[in-house]
Formats: sequence, structure tokens, C-alpha cells
Amino acid sequence: MQQQSSLRRARTNVLLLTLCQALTMTGNNILATTAALVGYSLLVDKSWATLPTALQMTGTMAAIVPASFLMARLGRRNGFTIGAAIGGTGAAVAVLAIFLASFPLFSLGTTLLGSYSGFSAYYRFAAAETALPEFRGKAISLVMAGGVAAAIFGPEAAKWTRDLLAPVLFAGCYALIVMFCLASIVLLRFVVLPAAGAVSQSAPARPLRAIVGQPMFVMAASAGMIAYGMMSLVMTATPLAMLGCGLPFEDAAFVIQWHALGMYAPSFVTGHLIDRFGAPRVMLSGVILLGSCTAIALSGVALPQFWLALVLLGIGWNFLFIGSTALLTGTYSAAERAKTQAANDFLIFGMVALSSFSSGVVLNFFGWNAVNLLILPFAGTILILLLFYRRWQSRVSRRLAV
Repeated sequence: MQQQSSLRRARTNVLLLTLCQALTMTGNNILATTAALVGYSLLVDKSWATLPTALQMTGTMAAIVPASFLMARLGRRNGFTIGAAIGGTGAAVAVLAIFLASFPLFSLGTTLLGSYSGFSAYYRFAAAETALPEFRGKAISLVMAGGVAAAIFGPEAAKWTRDLLAPVLFAGCYALIVMFCLASIVLLRFVVLPAAGAVSQSAPARPLRAIVGQPMFVMAASAGMIAYGMMSLVMTATPLAMLGCGLPFEDAAFVIQWHALGMYAPSFVTGHLIDRFGAPRVMLSGVILLGSCTAIALSGVALPQFWLALVLLGIGWNFLFIGSTALLTGTYSAAERAKTQAANDFLIFGMVALSSFSSGVVLNFFGWNAVNLLILPFAGTILILLLFYRRWQSRVSRRLAV
């Protein structure tokens, strides 16, 4: 009876965390669809149009480590609530910046929204921690599946609210994000997670250098960094590339919508695939999809090529990111959780920030093809790491069999 009650509570927690993730990701998709265009409209030097998106990722990177340790001290729920409050403040600043036509103020707003994303990155870990061991892979996938709602409603919401506060375009988009942050704060009141300080300290925590030196950590962190970094590089450049090719804003929103569906819709099955075939094989499929994205993108600049390339990019990211997260959960004990997760996500979002800063510059000076060709050496790096990881696994298995 108690086990059934615990299972029901875990499922309720995962559902609520999924809804919070959906709200966060919907806001992120609105930002992804509009931020570069807002930056473009506020600048004379158009090569810096993607700077607000890059600063969003920088804000995420800057918040990752303090968010993890703050949650370890105050509890996950309180940490998520603080993050949502920061996000609401950032969205309000962005609204004000658009009204004032201030690029620096808009960049500040997107930086604060990035900090909110840094807190929200731990939703997937919170779901894993509240679930039974055999349900963890599926719990991570289900929370990430919250992005499906974001994929459907994010770009559509950007189109609906673009003229909401006309004649000031796009201000309504960020006013809606304020509402999403407030809704997350309300939902979090119903989430029941372990209290701060409830983590068992029965086993001593290893130094961080010992944890990050594990082949499993190297594989997980590297795959997460490259998957997220390459996805951000291409996605950030896409709206500008499409407008530069003469396609309308509605087409750019459509492509970003389908890209987000590609990122999150597979989450309903990715956990099952990992359970059946193992994370490395699922991640290998992700590498193949990244290569396919490049091939399609290089074949032309019509709407179908943009659409298919971004869908494949999204699915490849899903397989790599969820697979790497599942691997990561096997690299640390409960006492090592905060610093290991912080180190992993700091590396990932550091790569994302670098990619976002590079995206507009590469697109402006070298073109759309160059943006996509950059995927290939990084995808090759993941492939090599997977081969080395498989050899390491085989040696460990032989050693245990002796």
C-alpha cells in the first residue's frame, strides 16, 4: 500500500514537473523564434543580431552552478521557484526594452531569462530523483516530453502575440512569458520533493576530479555539450537565414515549431529505446541524424530543406541529450549529486553560449552552408568517443566476469 502511494506521488510529481518544463520551454521557443529578429530590428550592425540569444545561453551557463548548490541547500522546489521569479523579471525587462527600443536592456532581459533556464535545467534530474530506479529513464524522458507542448504552442504563441501590443512588435511575446513564469510558481506549490539536507551522507563524496575523470562522465558530458551546442548553433541562425532567403516570418516560426517537435516528441519513446538498446546505441543514432541534418541543409534553401534539416537536428539532439543524461545518472552517488550535475550542465551550457555567440557571426560572414558544415567535425568527435567508451565497457565486463 505504501509502495503504491509512493508510486502515485512520484507520477504526480513527474506530471507537475513536466507541466513546469512545458511552460519554461514554451517561453524559450518564443524567445528562439523572436529574439534574433528583435535584435535585428534594434541594431545598425546586423552581425550582432543573435547577441541576445547568445546572452541568454550565457545567463544559463552562469546560473547552472549556483542553482545546483542553492537547491542542495534550500531544496529543489524553492530553487525552481527562485528561478521562475528571475525569469518573470527578465521577461518584464524585455517588454520594457522593446518599448524603449533599447538593445542593451533587451540583452539584459534575455540574460535573466537564460538564468531561469539554468534553474529549469534541473527539472529532469528532479524527476529522476523522485522516481524508482527502474522508472528513472522514463521519468527523464517524460519531463523532456513537456517540450512537445512548447513545440506546438511556442512559435504559434509568438505569432499570436507579435502584434498584441501594436504598434510595438514582439513586446506581447515577452509579456506572455511573464505569465508562464507566474504559472510555474503556482504549480510548484503542489510538487513534493525531498527536503533540503535529506540526501544520505553515508558514503563519503569523492573529489570532483575523480568523478569527471570517469569514462562514463567524459562520454555523457561530451555528448551533451556537442549535441546542445550544435543544435543551438543551427537553430539560432535559422530564422535569420530564412528571412535572408526571402522566406516570411510565418515560415521561420513554422520551421522552429517543427524543430522543437523533433527535439521533444521522441521523448515519449526515447526512454523505452534506452531501456531496450542501451544509451550508447541511441546516442549513435543521434550522431547519424546530425549528419543527415547537414546533408539536407546543404541541398538547398527552400522551405522543405529548412524544415527537414531542423526536424532531423531536433531528433538527433533528443537521442544524444537524453542518452547522455541517462549515462550521467550512473556516475555519482547521492552525496555527489549537486557538484556532478553542476559540472555537467556548466560544460553543456558553456558550449551552448559559445555556439550562440558564434552563430550570427558565422552566418553573417560565411553563410548558411558554413553554419551547417560545422556540425560534421563535432559529430565525428562523438562517434570516436562512443567507440572508445564501448571498448572501456567491454574491458570492465571482462574484468567482472573473471
